[in-house]
Amino acid sequence: MIAREEILKNLNAQIHINGHILGVVAGSGMTAKYAAEGGADILLALSAGKFRIMGRSSFSSYLCYGNSNSIVMNMGQNELLTIIKDKPVLFGLFASDPMINLYDYLQQIKENGFSGIVNYPTLSLIDGNFKTAIEMEGNSFEKEVEAIKLAHFMDLFTIAFVTDADQSRAMAQAGADVICAHFGLTKGGFLGAKKYISINDAKKISEEIFNACDEVRGDVMKMIYAGPANTPIDMQYMYQNTKCQGYIGGSTFERIPVERAILNTTKAFKSCGSFDANDPMTKLLNGNLHPDDYVDFVKKYIEEHYMQKIQMQDLATYTHVSSSYLSVKFKKEVGCSFTEYLIKFRINKAKKLFRERHITCKEAADMVGYEDYAQFSKMFKKYTGISPTEYIEQKQ
Repeated sequence: MIAREEILKNLNAQIHINGHILGVVAGSGMTAKYAAEGGADILLALSAGKFRIMGRSSFSSYLCYGNSNSIVMNMGQNELLTIIKDKPVLFGLFASDPMINLYDYLQQIKENGFSGIVNYPTLSLIDGNFKTAIEMEGNSFEKEVEAIKLAHFMDLFTIAFVTDADQSRAMAQAGADVICAHFGLTKGGFLGAKKYISINDAKKISEEIFNACDEVRGDVMKMIYAGPANTPIDMQYMYQNTKCQGYIGGSTFERIPVERAILNTTKAFKSCGSFDANDPMTKLLNGNLHPDDYVDFVKKYIEEHYMQKIQMQDLATYTHVSSSYLSVKFKKEVGCSFTEYLIKFRINKAKKLFRERHITCKEAADMVGYEDYAQFSKMFKKYTGISPTEYIEQKQ
């Protein structure tokens, strides 16, 4: 393990020289190894990281798929600490685990080589009736505050995930070395969050959290985690407009790059040498999509996924632009709206199916992305002048 005093000295030096610090949630030894080589200042061993490697959502940590603390202990000892020697590795501690004695378990964490803890899975992300129910059972955010306070007393380095100003004050009073505003699941990629706050809302929440922290202690380092911030540009905005001094990411460094790399490589081998580097889908996977390619990407996506549900909002999110911007750009270049283009594409595919195969109207509707046959029939007649049934009869 690395002593808390040394960690603080190194992180403060990074902030003074580089302007910010970087934490990476690692679900495997490979992620930890290359994140460290890439310059990560802190590595976090969270059960969310292991579930991501398994192809699951990070929120699997909150379900009965396994004991979070046991998962982290096993992963940390066998994969991370055996590889990482010169970077602090923090233990993602589920403080409400009824099977542990908090002091004894923190002592075990320390003896096994972890340099500190972070409160995860954190109950700060849970609200509503479920929060009320689990608090009645004695599971609360206050236990996480207690864990941070005890870990600080034991001279372990501590990062506290919080979601509001009150939690920030409580963790600052407990002695947390870092207050990290947690914004939930990371957007982007195939398994990424479909609903998330805007980067501007994240800025406002961060300001409330960091100001509350400063009311208690001004020496606490301030970071943000995930949510809408998953690119260097996002973080540049946060650094310039808040007191934020660092970023912690999981999916940003582990899931999203792996999704792109595996899919990209597999498609390259599948294409037997005909892989087109200029294809808009390829550019997107490689992170090289230019604004001039956005419309081609949308058309290519429709061509490959017309049989599935397609929404402009999802495509805009995936290309990191607003839905209104992409809609206007599409109509300007194509000459019709996204919706009209998609309908025409599907109707033309249905006509081709009718010409080439003996299928029913309902089957054709399903094959071109219409769950509602009545809607398919209505659109077909609107754009062809006749019903699907009449079209089939004409071709016989």
